Amino acid sequence: MSLEESRRDYEPCSHANWEMPAQTESSVVASLQAEARPVRVAIVEDHREFREYLLALISGTEGFECLGSFRSVEEALPKLTSSVPDVMLIDIGLPGMSGIEGIRLFKERSPEILFLTLTIHDDDERIFDSLCAGASGYLLKKTQPSKLVESVKEAAQGGAPMSPEIARRVIKLFREIRPPERAEYNLTPHETRILKLLVEGHNYKTAATKLGVAPTTINFHLQNIYQKLQVHSKTEAVAKALRNRLI
Repeated sequence: MSLEESRRDYEPCSHANWEMPAQTESSVVASLQAEARPVRVAIVEDHREFREYLLALISGTEGFECLGSFRSVEEALPKLTSSVPDVMLIDIGLPGMSGIEGIRLFKERSPEILFLTLTIHDDDERIFDSLCAGASGYLLKKTQPSKLVESVKEAAQGGAPMSPEIARRVIKLFREIRPPERAEYNLTPHETRILKLLVEGHNYKTAATKLGVAPTTINFHLQNIYQKLQVHSKTEAVAKALRNRLI
């Protein structure tokens, strides 16, 4: 099914807080680059019509493979053992276990999975809890289809996609958090420059362009940065840099 077909065949649902949009990187990065394979995606969403819309969108877009769509964390956990997704689209308000609890469980079992929360909720507590649990990005369900596909790809390439409204709230949230005394992590000047670019919103590709180096060079330095900061994702690195005033 093509993207246009998924848009045409989709009927708006009666969900009170969601409307159909108007248009229809890490070990994961290295693996995708080496194998030149599609980005593997899993969906955890309890709202049937929105879940089917996501399935049609991902399955109908070249360069993506959907490993499954599930209505709950409890349903997804036993079925995503042999085939592990690169990126998981997960709702927060799920029946039974919440999406935030699900992220923590999946991260314990498969830390390489990248999570994008896709939700109607834009309050500070849920945003903060999701990112602390290990989410790589936070998108609202009203995100345009083309932007949603772009965000999944960006996450797989080491980015931290967020809806504009969420990005503003995250910046405001971090500004309100009083940072501790500056900690030292023995970052080199070059690593510090890269970390500053991450904080400014760059992914590994745009950072490479900015510094005039190859993306693989940025990816190499990112692994060193993650190891020194003892984090596993760009989102965690940015959060730690802001909290500890590393830039």
